[in-house]
Amino acid sequence: CYFLRHARSRNYVSESEVCKLESVPLDFGDYHPLKPITVTESKTKKMNRKGSTSSTSSSSSSSVMDPLSSVLDGTDPLSLFAAAADPVTTAPPTDGARRKRDKDESSAVGSDFEPWSSKRGEILARYTTTEKLSIVSGGFHRKATTAGSAVSEKVRTRLEELDDLEEGSQKELLNLTQQDYMNRIEELNQSLKDAWSSDQKVKALKIVIQCSKLLSDTTVIQFYPSKFVLITDILDTFGKLVYERILSMCVDNRVSLPDNFSPESVNDTAKETCLNWFFKIASIRELIPRFYVEAAILKCNKFLSKTGISECLPRLTSMIRGIGDPLVAVYARAYLCRVGMEVAPQLKESLNKNFFDFLLTFKQIHGDTVQNQLVVQCVEIPLYLTLYSPAIDWILQCIAYHAPDVLLTEMMERCKKLGNNALLLNSVMSAFRAEFIAARSMDFIGMIKECDESGFPKHLLFRSLGLNLALADPPENDRLQILNEAWKVITKLKNPQDYINCAEVWVEYTCRHFTKREVNTVLADVIKHMTPDRAFEDAYPQLQSIIQKVITYIYDFALLFSVEKFLPFLDMFQKESVRVEVCKCIMESFIKHQQESTKDPVILNALLHICKTMHDSVNALTLEDEKRTLAALINGFIKMVSFGRDFEQQLSFYVEARSMFCNLEPVLVQLIHSVNQLAMETRRVMKGNHSRKTAAFVRACVAFCFITIPSLSSIFTRLNLYLHSGQVALANQCLSQADAFFKAAVSLVPEVPKMISVDGKMRPSDAFLLEFLCNFFSTLLVVPDHPEQGVLFLVRGLLNVIQDYTWEDNSDDKVRIYTNVLHLLSAMTQEAYSYHVDKVDSNDTLYGGDSKFLAEINKLSETVVSQILDHLKTLGKEETLKRQSQLALYFFNTILAHGDLRNNRLNQLSVNLWNLAQKHGFADTKTMVKTLEYIKRRSKQPEMSHFTDLALRLPLQSRT
Repeated sequence: CYFLRHARSRNYVSESEVCKLESVPLDFGDYHPLKPITVTESKTKKMNRKGSTSSTSSSSSSSVMDPLSSVLDGTDPLSLFAAAADPVTTAPPTDGARRKRDKDESSAVGSDFEPWSSKRGEILARYTTTEKLSIVSGGFHRKATTAGSAVSEKVRTRLEELDDLEEGSQKELLNLTQQDYMNRIEELNQSLKDAWSSDQKVKALKIVIQCSKLLSDTTVIQFYPSKFVLITDILDTFGKLVYERILSMCVDNRVSLPDNFSPESVNDTAKETCLNWFFKIASIRELIPRFYVEAAILKCNKFLSKTGISECLPRLTSMIRGIGDPLVAVYARAYLCRVGMEVAPQLKESLNKNFFDFLLTFKQIHGDTVQNQLVVQCVEIPLYLTLYSPAIDWILQCIAYHAPDVLLTEMMERCKKLGNNALLLNSVMSAFRAEFIAARSMDFIGMIKECDESGFPKHLLFRSLGLNLALADPPENDRLQILNEAWKVITKLKNPQDYINCAEVWVEYTCRHFTKREVNTVLADVIKHMTPDRAFEDAYPQLQSIIQKVITYIYDFALLFSVEKFLPFLDMFQKESVRVEVCKCIMESFIKHQQESTKDPVILNALLHICKTMHDSVNALTLEDEKRTLAALINGFIKMVSFGRDFEQQLSFYVEARSMFCNLEPVLVQLIHSVNQLAMETRRVMKGNHSRKTAAFVRACVAFCFITIPSLSSIFTRLNLYLHSGQVALANQCLSQADAFFKAAVSLVPEVPKMISVDGKMRPSDAFLLEFLCNFFSTLLVVPDHPEQGVLFLVRGLLNVIQDYTWEDNSDDKVRIYTNVLHLLSAMTQEAYSYHVDKVDSNDTLYGGDSKFLAEINKLSETVVSQILDHLKTLGKEETLKRQSQLALYFFNTILAHGDLRNNRLNQLSVNLWNLAQKHGFADTKTMVKTLEYIKRRSKQPEMSHFTDLALRLPLQSRT
């Protein structure tokens, strides 16, 4: 073959020097690539007045404006669509400023104030019922009026409609389930919106009055908090609709009111409409609907006078005194606080008065009327008292927001003076700042001790105290006494659910402030209480929370596993899905906090057990994402295990891990990489000079990889690991083992499928196979021939496999591979190869440029070149001419780089390929021009003068 018979002799050292980039001294000056760019923005202001001139101003900015933000002008288009779709939030053209004003007003309390919306879902989920409910459904209709009706007739008609509602023009729907009831409330909410949008304001008011009346009904008392949430949603909607309606009437010449408008800037029409609403509401006969509807539109007082809200709040507070049922009254107070915090958070005096009124009537809760009602409904007093918690918690949260300690102390003292004050005490601890509670922990414990156990359970009080102590630290001298006092009560609880709810909270306090001894005691007590009758099966969320808190505060795993009861605690997680989640949580903490590798047997045994639990949960139904997550956690653990210079112990660990985690392929891959790394670390320690012992150890590592790789399912993972492990074996002078790896890789190539799954999508495998084979060729250059296998036995075997492999009809990868084979064969003809493996003699040393060796290479190259040329001929059809052009240029560049073009036949072949690449106009002109320029530059080098004649023989043809 004239290609390799005339392969260019290479001096790799001199070529490397020539190809080095020229070092140029840099003068950074003011420029640095990481320095922010200064952009000068020019703005042109055009005046609308006639005869005005344009003025241009420039401003410099050190940051570049985000083009997307400037286009959207800070407005999310999806939010605009959503707003447009909701008839309640649809507003006139001037609503932009109004929405901004509403946002500013609602944010007056600050982001540290927990809004009502965050409590809504919890209340609905907690206060449910299976009893049947009833609801009054109004016969809403609109009486027709003639076109000539007088205004007084219209007013009289509307008043009659309101009277109809008062006098019983409704029907009662009975025996509704909780879901039916909630659906009916939602229908009423939608009816309100529909009535308002169709300009039926009286009908909207009637709906709101009807809904408000439902809040006086306590026949299913345990559902009352949820009913309050649902009904007040409708009231909020009504209040917003009325406010927006009046505000829209204040628009003058399409200019809306400023953010902080004064009543003087409101026109008479808007004021009259506002007064009309208040007069309508004042005509409502029943107290509860009149209170709620007026409270819903409290914000509208801003249109009438500056002091309107401050005057209304005390009056509404006094109105609540007329509500006889203490539960209904306390929720009315909660609604008033809620509205007050939204419209006038600065008026704290009215909120305080509201609470002190509640304290004065607190004894009603334990009165005969309430007791009789509870007997009728078969409700126990502890359950009844919990119904008050959402309302009282909210009232106290509003009062305590940014309140001085003096006020909080005064309120605490007032609560202390009341008898049976456990309910209040619990709400105080829920609403007051954690720092305030923690600083007075012993005082609160004293108050808890004095509470009557028959009413509000003490363990709930200790739970509330524990929640505060998890957020703020008590005085250091009191910490142990606080824990002892709390745990005395907690450990006596007989009900496992009550016990675990308290213990879960106090575990965090114990972990924050005490040693492993106290943590161990607490865990032992939890095990003691939750093991009988398998009570732990109903408390998995709380037990998971305890584990999370323990590993959050004890992240030194040597210390954690020395806690005697930690592993027995894990044994309570009998449900596999929960057990796996707990194990994942522990492993995530280990990977996050373990800074140094470990060989501690306690840690290793415990974590191996945990990882084994995760691995054994994998089955045929396990999702791929879950498998990846579990494998990543196990791999993170494997990487953190190191026995230092005890390499044999390290290998034993990997062998044990392989037997334990055989179902997770990524873990097996990691183990193979780890063992290869162990072999290379051994080589580094021995500086490449293996003793008999280390040589045997390295062969054991190689054997581990060789028997593990076939168990993998991914074919390209196997191919790459065979190659990688063969390279490691070669580096450690294990030549026969390296040959075995390379033979296995060669024999595996025919099994490569046409399509493989990549990130869940099926892709052609040709590109991946081409990449692998190129890497393989680079390794084969330095692999010495086996004395009994013949010259280049691995290369021949690989070429046979490539020849027999079924390639896609429209693919040129086979020819590209053959071209890369020519690169390899060319490199093999050199006297000294470009790289070697230390202490391994490659074929350049073994054969020393022997003519028989070179003749074998030439025979191979002749076969390869003929295959390439035959393929080029088959591409002569019109539809494949572009592929022919690309391959011809690719082969031309190969000859240019590796061939000795002083040979006439080779020179002529290169010219023919050049012309073929351009023949049909598919060659890229820029590429051809740059290639020719490269040849001309090379011709200026002394040993490349023959490139001058070649350049003259290479014409450039235009596409036309």
